[in-house]
Amino acid sequence: QVQLVESGGGLVQPGGSLRLSCAGSGFIFRPYAMSWYRQAPGKGRELVASVVTSGGSTNYADSVKGRFTISRDNAKNTVFLQMNSLKPEDTAVYYCNAQSFGNNYWGQGTQVTVSS
Repeated sequence: QVQLVESGGGLVQPGGSLRLSCAGSGFIFRPYAMSWYRQAPGKGRELVASVVTSGGSTNYADSVKGRFTISRDNAKNTVFLQMNSLKPEDTAVYYCNAQSFGNNYWGQGTQVTVSS
């Protein structure tokens, strides 16, 4: 069956870095646009970053521009989110998303906590 499995979350101090990974299986990865969303406590889910099928075009929320980088490895069915200069307001559950052909798949989420 379709699975998106996130990893790489954890506790980090302000100014630190984390790299999230999301491995897809059960579907043909390459044609899907891949995105990372996040949801902080008491808030709605927001789009953080997205990357098109080839990886040539990316889009970022204003709040993370210049600090986060999304990339994908279609050979490994994996999308990444490199997060640098982390701030306490980046604390959230981060979700991987795949969209194409009318399908919309979600991972289970990984917790990122930025705190001293």
